[in-house]
Amino acid sequence: MPDYHDDLRLAHVLADAADAATMDRFKALDLKVETKPDMTPVSEADKAAEELIRGHLQRARPRDAILGEEYGIEGTGPRRWVIDPIDGTKNYVRGVPVWATLISLMVAAEGGYEPVVGVVSAPALARRWWAAKGGGAYTGRSLSSATRLRVSNVSRIRDASFAYSSLTGWEEQGRLDGFLDLTRACWRTRGYGDFWPYMMVAEGSVDMCAEPELSLWDMAATTIVVQEAGGSFTGLDGRPGPHSGNAAASNGTLHEELLGYLNQRY
Repeated sequence: MPDYHDDLRLAHVLADAADAATMDRFKALDLKVETKPDMTPVSEADKAAEELIRGHLQRARPRDAILGEEYGIEGTGPRRWVIDPIDGTKNYVRGVPVWATLISLMVAAEGGYEPVVGVVSAPALARRWWAAKGGGAYTGRSLSSATRLRVSNVSRIRDASFAYSSLTGWEEQGRLDGFLDLTRACWRTRGYGDFWPYMMVAEGSVDMCAEPELSLWDMAATTIVVQEAGGSFTGLDGRPGPHSGNAAASNGTLHEELLGYLNQRY
């Protein structure tokens, strides 16, 4: 198995730089915010953080391709860095501290690109999570000061905690009945949203989470963290990885039941 330790170290360096840039503008009274064509917000901090990461990668990994939320794809080849400069921009612009920079390295594999390195850095929460393929998943302040992550061993839906972002997407896709049935069957539900529930699945503090509509940059980094913590990360169609345009993550034991509920239709 290839060793991705150097790439993981680089991803931490990128996250450090992005954290400094995003925290510098967090809660700034003069923060500039625009509306993108898809009607989602983008701040000057989103753009600056992605530009910063791209600049570092162009110097450190000039042969690698880069895909980012704000500036699209650049380059070709079997290695591709995938960046979400601020996952949770709506929180960021309102001063809510639940947002993170997501950095992943994906490599060409049978069936498409797969994540092999992921760093999720949430500086306003003073938290960071990371993983490399075959090396486990961790949380902590640095590579040398970290705790290994393991998913929960909860085996029954009625004992499980389920996290989600909102109801809107489930209703638009005709999946609301199954979603509501799941929330009624669970022990506990919470609408944490964005990157955070996936990290809590990896930590074992939440047992399942799902979102009905996502982009690759929302999922690439979180996928490898959940998987390396022993969990399952698929689309709602059951396809492993971040390629289905939506996501379901769990401790693995509950995954088939989770998908069963969420695939119920009107």
